[in-house]
Amino acid sequence: MWTKGTITLPNGNKTETTLKYWVKHFEEPNETYGIDGGRISKLTIKTDGQITCSYERGWAIEPEGEATQLAYAILMEKYN
Repeated sequence: MWTKGTITLPNGNKTETTLKYWVKHFEEPNETYGIDGGRISKLTIKTDGQITCSYERGWAIEPEGEATQLAYAILMEKYN
């Protein structure tokens, strides 16, 4: 199943960072293709139009930057 959305994180100084994400996840964990043997088989996170995280049955770009790492943690908790 594909899910897409946005995550908005406070950035200090009354500003926010909005990240867009696309995640493909299985209903059950998958030891072969899932992140850490979990349910997520594909994941893309973009910050300001730049890909800052990309997983497609293996890491192309590991989570970069604090905002992306926070978004990644949120998505892992929800979908993996």
